[in-house]
Amino acid sequence: MLQAGDRAPAFSLPDQEGRLRSMKEFIGRKFVIYFYSKDNTPGCTRQACSFRDLYGEFRALGVPVVGVSRDSVKSHAGFAAKQELPFVLLSDPELQAITAYDVWQEKKLYGKVSMGVVRTAYLVGEDGVILKAFPRAKPDTNAEEILGFLKTLA
Repeated sequence: MLQAGDRAPAFSLPDQEGRLRSMKEFIGRKFVIYFYSKDNTPGCTRQACSFRDLYGEFRALGVPVVGVSRDSVKSHAGFAAKQELPFVLLSDPELQAITAYDVWQEKKLYGKVSMGVVRTAYLVGEDGVILKAFPRAKPDTNAEEILGFLKTLA
């Protein structure tokens, strides 16, 4: 797991519209990058909707939100449209950013062990250094927790 003070790994991935997006477009301002398992699943939908519901506050602070999962561009497009998500969703089927941000880990569910994305968010500073990591983020409170931390920095 990456920690505060670590340099955020660079990324270049397609968004829900198929446009290539890279970290360099976010440098110069704080931004949130959060990793989740799968579009249209209960927890991931609640997390995305909580970012959506608080997006005006993130925007007022000048902080973009970026979601990342292994889902396809097409899946992201449908998820973003269905949930009216106003922020960027990046498609990472090759696990480039997912592994670079150290969120591809062993998970246990009902005694079964498998590899998968561990729900994690990072607040990255203007200089590309992680300001705070939010490991094992709770879907219903993650956006609020990040927003609360951001307000302490102002």
